[in-house]
Amino acid sequence: MDRHSKFYVYIIEDKNGTYYTGFTNDVKKRFELHQNGQGAKYLRGRMPLKLAFVKEYRYYKSALNAERKIKGYTREKKEELIQTYENNKS
Repeated sequence: MDRHSKFYVYIIEDKNGTYYTGFTNDVKKRFELHQNGQGAKYLRGRMPLKLAFVKEYRYYKSALNAERKIKGYTREKKEELIQTYENNKS
């Protein structure tokens, strides 16, 4: 994996409203893998899935650190992050 490219941290919301955080260099492909049950085991059987948050990073290490940080957030903090993302999309 090229460490100087585009990397993304994402949050997926499952059918029960729980959040899964990950990072990748191809969000569309990774989301499709999750949708097809070929991504994280945690998400298998929790369809439908919604891509709730995406943020782009230039460096691999930055995305990895952001993923770790977000995974440590409380649910409320993740919801704030998602709401900010939704507001900026529109």
